[in-house]
Amino acid sequence: MDIQIITREGEPEYAVVPWAQYQALLNAAGIKEQPPKEAAKVQAQASDQDLPGLDQLRSLREGKGIAIEALARTVGISPSYLAMIESGERLPDAAIRRSLAWELTVPGWREQS
Repeated sequence: MDIQIITREGEPEYAVVPWAQYQALLNAAGIKEQPPKEAAKVQAQASDQDLPGLDQLRSLREGKGIAIEALARTVGISPSYLAMIESGERLPDAAIRRSLAWELTVPGWREQS
């Protein structure tokens, strides 16, 4: 089996397998999988529903005592871009929103990932 392990801070976080092997694992477990496009659409909708509004981002970050520079570095964006997101000047893509939710431990997010 060809598995790629993705780590965060030295700990395994994700295991990536080729699609055919993933489907074989699902079949062996007796699980019927949705087609890839439908599954991605459902997952994106569920993820966005669980995230707080971006207008709450600054208060979440400050409430956890996280400096804007530290959060930006962890998420992989510049502090100035994060400041623009917090002020409503920019709208981040879904990947950045998910990363922000993960780093700010938004309730319900970790259970879905």
